[in-house]
Amino acid sequence: MESKAGKGSNLSRRSFLKFAGGAGIAGASLSLTGCGQPLTPASAVGGEGWMPTQYNEPGGWPTNVRGRVPIDPENPALRRDDQKCILCGQCIEVCKTIQSVYGNYELPLKNEIPCINCGQCIHWCPSGAISEREDIDQVAKALADPKITVVVQTAPATRIGLGEEFGLPVGTNVQGKQVAALRKLGFDVIFDTNFAADLTIMEEGTELVKRITGELHHPLPQFTSCCPGWVKFVEYYYPELLPNLSSAKSPQQMAGALVKTYFAEKNHVEPQKIFSVAIMPCTAKKFECQRPEMISAQTYWQDEQVSPDVDVVLTTRELARMIKRAGIDLPSLPDEEYDQLMGVATGAGAIFGTTGGVMEAAVRSAYYLVTGEQPPAALWQLTPVRGMEGVKEAAVSIPGAGEIRIAVISGLDNARAIMEQVKAGNSPWTFIEVMACPGGCQYGGGQPRSSAPPSDGVRNTRAASLYKIDAQAKLRNSHDNPQIKQVYAEFLTAPLSEKAEELLHTHYISRAEEFDAKKPQSHEYEV
Repeated sequence: MESKAGKGSNLSRRSFLKFAGGAGIAGASLSLTGCGQPLTPASAVGGEGWMPTQYNEPGGWPTNVRGRVPIDPENPALRRDDQKCILCGQCIEVCKTIQSVYGNYELPLKNEIPCINCGQCIHWCPSGAISEREDIDQVAKALADPKITVVVQTAPATRIGLGEEFGLPVGTNVQGKQVAALRKLGFDVIFDTNFAADLTIMEEGTELVKRITGELHHPLPQFTSCCPGWVKFVEYYYPELLPNLSSAKSPQQMAGALVKTYFAEKNHVEPQKIFSVAIMPCTAKKFECQRPEMISAQTYWQDEQVSPDVDVVLTTRELARMIKRAGIDLPSLPDEEYDQLMGVATGAGAIFGTTGGVMEAAVRSAYYLVTGEQPPAALWQLTPVRGMEGVKEAAVSIPGAGEIRIAVISGLDNARAIMEQVKAGNSPWTFIEVMACPGGCQYGGGQPRSSAPPSDGVRNTRAASLYKIDAQAKLRNSHDNPQIKQVYAEFLTAPLSEKAEELLHTHYISRAEEFDAKKPQSHEYEV
């Protein structure tokens, strides 16, 4: 039978689904999502069942077409191919239930579509309709220009994710092969973001100690600030708690600022001719590098010809596409080393890539900053903050500071519950780590998509690889990194110095006026 669209016409998947759903073909019901018990915030990760597929949980939506989240055409991180969208509602499921963004605002919207750019909808989308906004062409253009020095940094989690794009087992550490591939692609200088993670610990840890001792008159608990999706969430929904965020930039942005100042000075490279690239597991990093305040190098040099601290962010998947297009066989490459100056890192920097890792690294150096002594071995494996639970907590005793209660959160619906406690003045914690993505950066929106529902299996395997890097590292404390000591001695002077504040710290803005937020639903969480 010829369709109404006419003989020989193309019928898109979306059009077919609309037609089939309306016509009720042969009395069939199109089942596009799972069924079962609805998700609850407490079971955001793990559990039994099989849907939503990316979290191994029974779905909370009825069967049939459910719609989709809105994605702004100007979204700096995400895009959607309408030809692939099957309106299954999985993106709504994760945005509403796991991240508590969708549905937590009133219509009509004022200035923008609320989005924290986390990209978890990419992992939940079964048809591949949602993906990162690709920026490969910008990088390729810079690589082709002999007048430009292209500097690249690679995040902790990319080294244990990239190999999956080339058929290697989940969690395989391809750090050396990743460096080798980047050199073959033509990058001039290759640095390790883990170095900047160590630097972040020095700045953020010093800030925490000064808040505890009263030298800094900023409120407690202090929140981590290295996850741009989380930062934007606070700007949207809890602007009154912005002072609780550490002013320390993320490792990506610290590295970007130093590339165009410290590296440029040391190597006599004109900062105007540096193109700074970051390889990240995170789509929200694409948004972060475009924030207008991330131009510390431009301010430092007083030269508007210096571009933003990080020019382009590529996801792990984008790097994999570049490598494949260049015909490079990643698994066969011999391992190579990072370039020096910002290429040495500790085990503490490596575990930034998983939930609880920032907290564990920070506690080690906080102990040293307070006592002047190396942390005890127990702080090298802080078990209570490890694992995939959405909310974890522990207490750490530091001589001279007393007992410090800490919390680790991944998934922003879990964060919303804790934020309500902080807002109400009921928080028992001194320091809180929050990662937008369940499991942390190792399952960020820019990481390889799993070929099968990952549940906690994939996340735990990737996290184990990062902990193995830490356990086998010669140096495991950020404050012991010789290149960190060097950058302070030669350039920054000391943590929280005037120059460190200028280059490594930032401020935040309220985005509450962008829409009318709904009153938060009640959450139950027992301390």
